[in-house]
Amino acid sequence: MRNRSQILAAAERLFSEQDPRTVTMGRLAKAAGVGRATLYRRFPDISSVAVALLDEHEARLQGQLVYGPPPLGPGAPAAERLAAFYRAAVDLLEHHLPLALGAETGSARFATGAYGFWRVHVRTLLRDARFPDPDAVIDILLGPLAPELYQFQRQTLGLSAERVERALERTALRLLEPAAGA
Repeated sequence: MRNRSQILAAAERLFSEQDPRTVTMGRLAKAAGVGRATLYRRFPDISSVAVALLDEHEARLQGQLVYGPPPLGPGAPAAERLAAFYRAAVDLLEHHLPLALGAETGSARFATGAYGFWRVHVRTLLRDARFPDPDAVIDILLGPLAPELYQFQRQTLGLSAERVERALERTALRLLEPAAGA
């Protein structure tokens, strides 16, 4: 367990300095103070290290969604909870975008446990708001959180994280407020 913690801490440092896809296993082993064999026993490649590290950050957010105070946690109206989820997800992307790009790109994103959790969470909020046919819109609502899209918005279009966040909040509130009152 100690080696795993050392590896993930070193990966966090290295991934914050450069794109995770450019970090080598040898460099990570050296930064973590472990042998290559130890590293390879725990993780077959850099992508699996990125996934494990991102899983830790996502697990914290999942805990807040289930047990945290409203509006992120239970107890707030569905529209406010979805807006809070968007704020938290944008914050996660803002602080860990290289990690997300290394771990959750393309169709691989849909196979992660976190994406499955986000789907269940958004579906629950849609059902709570009595949104018609929630299954048809869940992935549409999660689409703006794709790491590649967020990178495009931030780096290519030059949008601020706050601007992206406000747009997603407005989407959540406008989509679910009327349904909540029905």
